[in-house]
This record gives sequence, C-alpha cells and structure tokens, in this order.
Amino acid sequence: MGEIFLSLGEGLKWLGLALSPALFLPLLLLALPHKYLNYFKTLPRILEQATSSALSLAMGGALIMLGAQLLVIIGRYIFEWSASWANEIIIYSFAALFLLAAASALKADDHVRVDIFREKMSVKSKAAIDLIGLYLFLFPICLLILWAAISPSFVRSWANLEGSRESDGLPIYFLFRTLIPLFAVLLINQGLVEALRACFRLRGVDTAPFERSA
Repeated sequence: MGEIFLSLGEGLKWLGLALSPALFLPLLLLALPHKYLNYFKTLPRILEQATSSALSLAMGGALIMLGAQLLVIIGRYIFEWSASWANEIIIYSFAALFLLAAASALKADDHVRVDIFREKMSVKSKAAIDLIGLYLFLFPICLLILWAAISPSFVRSWANLEGSRESDGLPIYFLFRTLIPLFAVLLINQGLVEALRACFRLRGVDTAPFERSA
C-alpha cells in the first residue's frame, strides 16, 4: 500500500508539472484576435467557484475554532479539564481558516502591497503590474510550495492515515498536512483568474461580468 501511495504522489507531481503550461493561457489572450476573446469571458467566473467554496469552508473553520476555544477555556478554568484533541481542533481550524481563505483575500485584493504609485496609474498600467507580479512571484512561489509539499513524507502520511502524536489527539494529521498543497492550488487558481482579468483589461475588454464582488 505504501508503494502505491508513493507512486501516486510522484504521479501528482508530474501531473502538476504537465499542467503548468496552462498558466500561460492568459498570455495567449494578449495575442488572440479580439473576436475570439468572448469565448473566454466566463472562464474567470468558473474558476472562482473553487475560491468561493474554499471561503465557505474557511468560515466553517472559524466557527469550529471559536467553539473549541470556548470549550477549552470553560473546561480548563471551571472544570479543570483539558484534552489534546480539543487543542488540536483549535490549531487545525485556525490553519484551515488561514490557508483556505488566502485565495479569497487575493480575489478581494486584500493582500499586502508595497507599491506606492499604483493608485495613480491607469487601468491598463495596473493590469500590467498585476500580470508581472503574478508571473514573477505568485505562480513560481506557489508551484515551489506545491512541489515541496507533495513529498515522500506527505505521501507516507496518507498511506498510514497518520494521526496525532498525542494519545488522545485527533487521527487526522494527514488531512492537516493536505491544507498546504491545497493552499498552493487555490492561490494558483485565483492567480489565474487575476491574470485573465489583467489580460482582458489590457485588451480593452469589459470585465464587468466577472469583476470582484463587493
């Protein structure tokens, strides 16, 4: 069974590498004749469904974290009770909240920016800067995270359904580790959406049908 999972993990790595040229689809839009651009107008909306679903899971994680934190506080200070599984619920749900909501922050343009001239630039200049940033920083870093995350130890974790090291901990540590590659995939997906938007703006196409929601 372990060998099967190791082969599967290696296959996922090479599958990701084979699919990576799809990241250059937005750049192809810069060269396509204008009449063909309409065929791609709905693509950003379709891709963003994954970001919206992940945000719903992150919000659920926030509620679980709040409930678990209240349980730990009441149990410790009123009943002098504690359990590793309750503390791990807080850790896992907080990780889920951060890692699953990161793509939504990118969608809402809430990530930290260091450029001080962007607000005074034209729409096309902003789109060009966003496009450069995505291809120079976001995509390479996320691909590196994804490549490093799907390691032999990660695959063995799934093969063994690895649980907590604590005797009364949660038996889902392998799922906890999965949040890291999922984080990278979600950011790549939303980054592709942002790249599509930027290329449409550079081509002067109306992006209102798939603009960020308020």
